[in-house]
Amino acid sequence: MASMDTGRPETIVTRGGYPLHGELTVQGAKNSTLPLLAAALLCRGETVLHNCPQLSDVDAAVRILRRLGCRCVRRGNTLSVCADTMCRCDIPHAMMREMRSSIVFLGAILARAGEAVLSFPGGCELGPRPIDLHLSALRRLGAEIREEHGCLFCTAPKGLRGSHVALAFPSVGATENLILAAATAEGTTILTNAAREPEIEDLAGYLNQCGARIRGAGESCVIIEGLPTLTGTEYTVMPDRIAAATYMAAAAVTGGTILLKNVNSSHLLPVLSAFEETGCSLLQSGTELFLRAPERLLPVRHVRTMPYPGFPTDAQAPVMVMAAVGNGTSIFVENIFESRYKHAGELNRLGAKIKVEGKVAVIEGVPALSGAPVSAQELRGGAALVTAGLAAQGETQILNPAYIDRGYEHLEENLRRLGAEIYRI
Repeated sequence: MASMDTGRPETIVTRGGYPLHGELTVQGAKNSTLPLLAAALLCRGETVLHNCPQLSDVDAAVRILRRLGCRCVRRGNTLSVCADTMCRCDIPHAMMREMRSSIVFLGAILARAGEAVLSFPGGCELGPRPIDLHLSALRRLGAEIREEHGCLFCTAPKGLRGSHVALAFPSVGATENLILAAATAEGTTILTNAAREPEIEDLAGYLNQCGARIRGAGESCVIIEGLPTLTGTEYTVMPDRIAAATYMAAAAVTGGTILLKNVNSSHLLPVLSAFEETGCSLLQSGTELFLRAPERLLPVRHVRTMPYPGFPTDAQAPVMVMAAVGNGTSIFVENIFESRYKHAGELNRLGAKIKVEGKVAVIEGVPALSGAPVSAQELRGGAALVTAGLAAQGETQILNPAYIDRGYEHLEENLRRLGAEIYRI
């Protein structure tokens, strides 16, 4: 529910005590859409992306494309991009600061234009996320990069050339940037210790449909045979596995049942085991996933976030809400980001019992949470606070919902459809 502009910030308000029931179609994946939009820069002709979610991060990516001279047209959840008119190779500071994923444009712009000028990216503050891996990988392909006053000045004076690149850590962003740069480089690139996330497979699937030659995406070794020309295509974005996990957590903590459509359950395997551990009943059939929650959740016991196929760091916060109301003690270990427990203190304001020491969080489940004002400080933590608000007694106010809008399409509307009392003022 939108209110008149009074100059005050927006707030999401929930009133707990309503079990979620019903069915929901899961949105397209944010973490796949953004690199796909960057990849469109490499192609002649038009790219048409279906199942493209309506998110503020996607809007930010579209603004970057338009700034570069591309034509972008959205019709519902279909987004068309034509990069034939690209006329710039720089992204200003303000646009780069809008989201961390903006760095994925670096490899594509450099490959397309032979040069790129970008400032360092922004986004959620989850602790140090250096882009050194991105830069060192691109340098292996022949890029010359210098950093001055917070800007990256990148050129490829002899063109990008295939090479062997071994990542020190299986970074998703660095893997995507390297694939984008190598797809049209001269020769063959062999990338080892690559990220294995499903979103990497989706990016390679799109590029291969555009004519690229990429093998091994989704495995630790990816081979990219560079081709001079790619052609735009029509492609459907994969389902958002993190959004699916969030809606599952919301149903679980409210004691409800939910049928999710447009789900790839194989992408969710590390998360599904945690739900089963809490006593949730799961039934998978094709692209549908059914969840029934028990009367009281059991503890999650032990969650360790790891690169795929391990437990995803983006699902840590929503699942922690389940642990917060579980009947027992759970332990979480965050191995990806240093500052990914910001939601823990806010959950404690709702009556949770969470103790954080470094990368370890110990959660002692409580019978019930109580509504209170809380503040979202990043995307997934914000979604976790909404989830907690659905389970809390009384009213919960979640400030700074703009963080949540970065990754969840029509969140309040979807939850109301499932029976939640939630609105925005």
